[in-house]
Amino acid sequence: MARTILRTLLLFCMLFLLCVPSRAQIISDKIDSLISNSPFLKTSEVGVLVYDLTSKKELYRYQAEKLYRPASVEKVITSVTALSVLGKDYQIKTGLSYSGYIEGDTLYGNIYVKGDFDPEFMPEDLESMVEAVSSMGIRSVKGRLIGDVSMMDSVYWGPGWAWDDTPDSFQPYLSPLMLNRGCINISISPSSGSGKANVEIEPKSDFYTVDNNTSLSGVNVRATRNWLYNDNTISISGCARHKSSTTMNVFDSKGFFMNTLRYQLQEKGILIPKDSVAYGNMAEETKGIITIYRDIDEVLKRALKESDNLSAESLFFHATREISGGKRYLSHKDGQKAIYKFMKSDIGFDERKYRIVDGCGVSDYNYVSPELIMGYLKYAFSSPLIFHPFYDSLPIAGIDGTLQYRMGKGKCFRNVRAKTGTLTGVCSLAGYVTSPSKHTIAFVIINQNVLKYVSARKFQDEICNILASYN
Repeated sequence: MARTILRTLLLFCMLFLLCVPSRAQIISDKIDSLISNSPFLKTSEVGVLVYDLTSKKELYRYQAEKLYRPASVEKVITSVTALSVLGKDYQIKTGLSYSGYIEGDTLYGNIYVKGDFDPEFMPEDLESMVEAVSSMGIRSVKGRLIGDVSMMDSVYWGPGWAWDDTPDSFQPYLSPLMLNRGCINISISPSSGSGKANVEIEPKSDFYTVDNNTSLSGVNVRATRNWLYNDNTISISGCARHKSSTTMNVFDSKGFFMNTLRYQLQEKGILIPKDSVAYGNMAEETKGIITIYRDIDEVLKRALKESDNLSAESLFFHATREISGGKRYLSHKDGQKAIYKFMKSDIGFDERKYRIVDGCGVSDYNYVSPELIMGYLKYAFSSPLIFHPFYDSLPIAGIDGTLQYRMGKGKCFRNVRAKTGTLTGVCSLAGYVTSPSKHTIAFVIINQNVLKYVSARKFQDEICNILASYN
């Protein structure tokens, strides 16, 4: 009798377990329902892939093998590749040196700046260079100020970048020599008298000119430049009713860097002719003056948390140089080959099925699949030396970066760490979330042909909430 009861109980338990839906089934049903009932998906497309990294099990897929324009989730590919080939302790180095000899307070030789594509080289770094020259007692330079930009070719934008995005600050002119991210900061305030508005521009330089046409009446103040003709005359017009500020790029980043250095050397009392700026390879024998170091962590955090295009392109070219064995005059084509090589050898994907043309995802020529992005998320997770700096640099839901104002409550808050992506018609999200059972779940969501980004972001946030809620 007891055995019969025991068998009955065991059978009942087995039937009960068979009837209870698995976690994967619950997640699948929830996301399927979300896709079926999302009105904006009637006119747009989406690809979704979810993978439990802890149990090594795929939880959900929907059109995950199809190709999409990734927008800035492509920075996942760039960042993981860079961390893998460069290492977490890698440093970018911008060096100042000289040739010739110093006699009295005069340098009889050239000053060289070796560009290394540092996207975080700021005015205070340039000031350090000026102070270093001044501290040597140099008051005159009988030679040239030479910029070595041999790291990259002279094409300053990536393939497929929109020409009309300039002069916005998010699309500077790329160069191994970048100052203030290739931009100027403009501050405008009303005049205390009856004259024109007060205009302050940093960093100070004679590389640009200012045409102040402000007045006491009329439309709101506006600052621009004739970018169509690569003109660096900053035109300020309209009425400055209150303090305002803006940032815009300047044509020719290397010229901006070198001429501002020359200008600030002169301001420091170091005589150097205005026509002394030139470009060429650094001499074989030079004496170091100062080197500005930049940790890869600083660049990585801005690339991912702020979705910064310049930082991502810098990582792209540094990884390319490493993969290419130190090749000079690198092009975006070299970068594509380097990314493809790593994609095949380390990630294990057939590079012929995808198209990668830049490091930041700005180009409309890029095509990836959720499967490919997931490959990089899984690869990063498999190596602590890559995963920790990568994970720490991703935006945190409700806290910082491009997720600061998303998922600010509930189980996603402080839990989701993911890279966002926004481009005309594209809205994407890829990263990690921790389930209540402490499983790390990776996900990729790419919405395509989207007119209202708010709808796509709400859809993505709801998927994240599903993943964060179920054991």
